[in-house]
Amino acid sequence: MRTIRIALLHLIPIAGDIKYNQNLIEKAVKHAAEKEVDWVITPELATSGLQFTHIIGTDWIKQQPDKWMTNFHNIVESIKTTVFLGCAEKSKQDNKLYNSVFVINQKGELIGKQKKIARVDNWSTPGEFIEPIDLGYIKVGVLICADAYTKNIAETLLTKGAEILVAPSSWGPGLHGPNGEWEQRSIDTGLPIFVCNRTGEDTTVSFWEAESLVIKNGKRLLSHKSAQSAILIFEWNLDDMNLISSDFEINYID
Repeated sequence: MRTIRIALLHLIPIAGDIKYNQNLIEKAVKHAAEKEVDWVITPELATSGLQFTHIIGTDWIKQQPDKWMTNFHNIVESIKTTVFLGCAEKSKQDNKLYNSVFVINQKGELIGKQKKIARVDNWSTPGEFIEPIDLGYIKVGVLICADAYTKNIAETLLTKGAEILVAPSSWGPGLHGPNGEWEQRSIDTGLPIFVCNRTGEDTTVSFWEAESLVIKNGKRLLSHKSAQSAILIFEWNLDDMNLISSDFEINYID
């Protein structure tokens, strides 16, 4: 039986405080590695927080890998896990800005990334390519937050061979909060979805009630919300695509 241990980093990033967020990510990733996880998934825009533009603008966004990202690759290599990292980036070709998720493998290598397609802000450029990330033993599709709003992106990932969907998100409840989209995408595609959401609050969005989730066939198998940063660990059977854990193993971060 092929099994994997997965850690969802249900964090409280601070909008615009890049250094704080980077340190929080490093701390959480290292703690997760001590629990011998195979994958670590961060929320959307974990390095910056969601509503950072009114605080620090966009001039800080760099081409990747920058100095911190290079060091982070080294950290990932040292702990021998695979990390899905939500981070803004600047294109090397045309200097356009993107809301991206980088996938770094156990060797510290960037093996793929997905740029957010659905534009819900005024600073980023929509991505154009939709491709699952090949981890060598399984193909993973990445739905960044609102990319799960309609079925188009998820179904494209399925058509291109995705076997699991991960959804790094910064999607709090409220007027435009999630309303069954992740569950419906799992029904549309027949694929499990691992949602790594966040907690805390930004200027106009509260995430205190936001949930990180494990979903299959439209059903929430595991869910978590908290007022504290937490590492949520669960085990998954890759052979029959079923949950092994009866609940999240929760490790709170001070």
